[in-house]
Amino acid sequence: MPGASVLLLRACLALLAMPIYLLSVLGIWGPFCKKVFFPYFLEKIGTIHEGKAKKYKQELFRNLPDFSSSSGQLKLLEIGTGCGTNFQFYPPGCKVTCTDINPGFQQSLLRSMKKNQHIQYEDFLVAAGEDLHQVPSGSMDVVVCTLVLCSVRSLNDTLREVLRVLRPGGAFYFLEHVAANPASWMYFWQQVYYPTWKLIFDGCCLTRAIQKDLELASFSELKVQHMSIPLPWMPIEPHIIGYGVK
Repeated sequence: MPGASVLLLRACLALLAMPIYLLSVLGIWGPFCKKVFFPYFLEKIGTIHEGKAKKYKQELFRNLPDFSSSSGQLKLLEIGTGCGTNFQFYPPGCKVTCTDINPGFQQSLLRSMKKNQHIQYEDFLVAAGEDLHQVPSGSMDVVVCTLVLCSVRSLNDTLREVLRVLRPGGAFYFLEHVAANPASWMYFWQQVYYPTWKLIFDGCCLTRAIQKDLELASFSELKVQHMSIPLPWMPIEPHIIGYGVK
C-alpha cells in the first residue's frame, strides 16, 4: 500500500489535473486523448526518446534476419506500431503487419511508411495486444513491441498472443520502460504520478515489473538487459530491452 506521503502528493497532483479528471468523468477526455492528444504527444516525445534509444535499437534489431523463414523472407508483426519509429531498423524486404488499438496514429504512420520504402507493408489492423485473432497462429517469424506493454490491459494475455502468432523458433523483441527499484526515489515518484499519469497518457502504467512476466512466459530462451533512458521530467528512466525465442 502507498504510504501517507505518496497519497498526499497524489491528491495534490490530482487537484492540479482536475480539469482532465472532470473531462474524463464527462466522457470527453478518453476520445480526445486517443484521437488527438496521445498521438500528437507520442510523436513529439517519441522523437526525443528515439534519439536516446537509437543505439540500443540498432544493436537489438541487428540479428532480425537470423529469424527469417527457410525461404529467406522475414514476416514481422508489430504490436502498438504507433508512429512507426521502428521501421528504420527493419531489414530490406521485411514483410510488416502493423497493429495498434488506436486508429488515431494512422496519419503519422503513413508518413513513416513513405520514409521507409525498404520494407513491405502487409496490413494495418486495429487490434489490442491481448486479442490478435486476425493474425493466424504460427504465421510470424518475429513480433516486435516497444513502449507498449506498459499500457496493455493484460500483460499475460498479450504474451500468450505473442507466442500463439509466432512460429516455433520465432522471436519476440521488446524495449519497455519498467518500475524502478522499490528502494529508489524514482519508484517513489512513479507511485506518486501513477493514477494521474495513467489517465493522461492513455493507460500507461509506471509501476509494472514487466521483466517478471517475461520470465514466467513460455519462451525457450530469454535475453533481457536493464538500462536507463532519462527523459526530462518523466519518471520512466528504467528500461529493459531484449528478445525471447519461442
